[in-house]
Amino acid sequence: MSLFDLVALSLFQVFCYITNIMLANAALIIGAYLFGSLPFMLALGRAKGFDFTGEEDLHDALWHQAGRLWGLAGVFVDFAKGIIPVLIGFGFGLPLAVVATAGVAAVAGQMWPVFQKFDGEKGNSTGWAMVATLTLAYGAWPVLVMGVIPVALGFGIRTVPRFLVSDQTWNERLKLGGPPSLSLPLGMAVGFAATPLAAWLFHQSLEMVLPLLALFIIIIARRLTAGLAADLKAATNTRSILINRFLYDRSYL
Repeated sequence: MSLFDLVALSLFQVFCYITNIMLANAALIIGAYLFGSLPFMLALGRAKGFDFTGEEDLHDALWHQAGRLWGLAGVFVDFAKGIIPVLIGFGFGLPLAVVATAGVAAVAGQMWPVFQKFDGEKGNSTGWAMVATLTLAYGAWPVLVMGVIPVALGFGIRTVPRFLVSDQTWNERLKLGGPPSLSLPLGMAVGFAATPLAAWLFHQSLEMVLPLLALFIIIIARRLTAGLAADLKAATNTRSILINRFLYDRSYL
């Protein structure tokens, strides 16, 4: 074999290697988006005889109409959407940037699912499952802690008073939903904002910081745009609506 043939063969092998890597990276990211888009929650409802198409909150609908067991199954499904793509990426030894991007893609799939005309959910459960899996698998647990603290405070402010009401049964205290909460969605927003900041402060690489920042951006984008057109038709103060959506995930307080 001549020197020219050896060089040509080496270049071809390098090309094939790079192509395989790019295909694997793209497959994970695209697959994560499609996995996030799958309408598992609607399927759970149909399995129980309910059609939740058009429901604003599928978790609430499953919990109250199909039962707690099915509601918990819906939560598990949302968590799985954020966990599985990240674990697959790490399992195949793909770069952190690709794995983290795939996690963000899974959340985007849940919020803008191709199988539901790009109108899905808010992405909170899947987003936190993705953040937890990514940071713990990469050993960046302080980032997770900094993000979870505001969420835990918001959840506590919202939930603890319910358990202190003496005339309620345990069934009522454990009921999903309840009065509209401002503390929990605010805690969610602060928590998602805190994760890229914490990753930067704890000297994580840009491969983690930037995807976490992208996650925060798409979470807020979904808050600002979900059902916005209908609200703007009856709006008297557009600025107030956008601020309320940004902070509290609702147009009106």
